Amino acid sequence: MDFSKLFSLEGRVAVVTGGSRGIGAMIAEGFLDAGCERVYVTARKAEVVAETAARLGSRCIALPGDISTTAGIEALVEDLATRETRLDILVNNAGVAWGAEFEDFPEMGWDKVMNLNVKTPFFLTQKLLPMLKAAASEDRPAKVINIASIDGLRINPWETYSYQASKAAVIHLTKRMAARLIRDNVVASCICPGAFPSEMNKAAKNAPEKSAQGIPSRRVGTIEDMAGGAIYLASRAGDYIVGTPLPIDGGIVNGWIPSDFIDPTGH
Repeated sequence: MDFSKLFSLEGRVAVVTGGSRGIGAMIAEGFLDAGCERVYVTARKAEVVAETAARLGSRCIALPGDISTTAGIEALVEDLATRETRLDILVNNAGVAWGAEFEDFPEMGWDKVMNLNVKTPFFLTQKLLPMLKAAASEDRPAKVINIASIDGLRINPWETYSYQASKAAVIHLTKRMAARLIRDNVVASCICPGAFPSEMNKAAKNAPEKSAQGIPSRRVGTIEDMAGGAIYLASRAGDYIVGTPLPIDGGIVNGWIPSDFIDPTGH
């Protein structure tokens, strides 16, 4: 066994949705450091995507687009197809949250969240399957990594009904997708992040010490934590991990949580 190649992503091409900031940007940076030939980062705000790509270097390429609709997904796939003939790694990270009291929770809070968090990963993977199959082989499968949340593994006390339901759906969707895609040498798996600093998780970003009070490891996640998990799943090291959700959460799901638990997700 060549250990130096076990976690290497040398020569691979990746797409990270929601890759302009937060967890997506952490994963994109980790992929580049692990040797990816090119990493495409996509998000709705073109200027933010361009800034991130410029910060991460010439092998990081901005691919802005709104993938919350079928038309947006198709446009992104067409754009990518003009640049690449194959895709080794797809990270479905783009997502949104919505919080409101039960009596006031609006239908829009369901439609927006379920569309982007659940439908988009499915249909983007579907449309990119020919490019994933072009990169895949039995010896080196292509990878699809869906980003769910620990809120899909256990409930929290905050009224983010559609968000928590959507992330549970992503976990189960990953299992079903994995059972089908493995026939094409495409391995699907899932990451369930805990508290990481981001625009969605302002509590971990702006008050990490306070957020850490509710985490058994006593700290919020870092780029090394997220990038390490994603690189593991994307590399040869993760080839036999099929359909499995991986919590990266400092022990929140499986550890003891004090009664005065402070919400690490910021909701």
